[in-house]
Amino acid sequence: MSVHDHHEHDHHSHAPTVSHHNERKVLLSFVLIFAFMIVEVVGGLMSGSLALLADAGHMLTDAAALALAYAAFRFGRRAADSRRTFGYLRFEVVAGFVNALTLFGIVVWILWEAWRRFHQPHPVLAGPMFGVAVAGLLVNLWVLWILTRGDSDHVNVRGAVLHVMGDLLGSVGAVLAAVVIWTTGWTPIDPILSVVVSLLILRSAWVLLKTSLHILLEGAPAHAAPEQIAAYLMDTVTGVAEVRHVHVWQITSGRALATLHVRLVEDDDARIVSRAVEHAVKGRFSIEHVTVAIDWNDDAPHPDCSLAHPGPMPPPPAHAHGHQAEHRHDHDHDHDHGHGHGHGHGHGHAAAQSRAGPHRAHG
Repeated sequence: MSVHDHHEHDHHSHAPTVSHHNERKVLLSFVLIFAFMIVEVVGGLMSGSLALLADAGHMLTDAAALALAYAAFRFGRRAADSRRTFGYLRFEVVAGFVNALTLFGIVVWILWEAWRRFHQPHPVLAGPMFGVAVAGLLVNLWVLWILTRGDSDHVNVRGAVLHVMGDLLGSVGAVLAAVVIWTTGWTPIDPILSVVVSLLILRSAWVLLKTSLHILLEGAPAHAAPEQIAAYLMDTVTGVAEVRHVHVWQITSGRALATLHVRLVEDDDARIVSRAVEHAVKGRFSIEHVTVAIDWNDDAPHPDCSLAHPGPMPPPPAHAHGHQAEHRHDHDHDHDHGHGHGHGHGHGHAAAQSRAGPHRAHG
């Protein structure tokens, strides 16, 4: 076994392979957007068009978002280690969150500039404005085509796509504004279309913000709520008497994990039932990794961790010393149990070892 293989085995990495195709298309999109952003700034200043300047500002945030997306993919390729057992995949979600915030920022800037233009109209040169706007429209269509080829489900790629779609709408608005000014001379159409585009961008930003923030707050996927999982297991898996402590979260977009406790009708069926539970959750709810802990029927009920014992426990009979040691280990574990993500690092079948062994799984 190589050193690299041994490293991955020790840390039981759940990190998926990041697509090199995603990296290439994001990098190419960044180069195209950044280059044309400079052209659009020059064209906006020369023509005096707010629509062009707003689109250039949006393209600047696009370039930053795409650069951040590329960095996220590069970080995502780094292997898991003892400190970051899931690798750096969460960086993708952070990039999506930052993308959403930049969208909100550019909307505020567009609205502020439009307000100023309504009070102090600026002359606009329709010819240069039209030429730059059409070129920007073609570049954005090209970049959108690149980004939507192949895998586009990542929060990171979706954020870049939303940016470019907002840019595309901005270019359409600039083209329409140039045509109206060219034919009628009515310059207020320039800030008006800028406001319309900013409202469309605002909607996209809100959707992206909710999605990324939900993952960062360890929210369960919409298709795998804890109560749904518990009800499904009770209805479909034979031998399950109770399901509790269900925790579901996403490490990144499309990569869900779950931990749960089950109490069995018969403890002797632990191995079979725990495997059935694991397969049921993975298959029905598309959970990538499931950890199943067994709550044994012969464990006495434990008091709440915040309450003191009412009095000393009576000494056990002489023949029960072995069981008492196991029971004490279970009880201490419950006191320390925080139902956090540490469960995500174990194997689901490991929690279903026979209770006759010294390392039995427990609640």
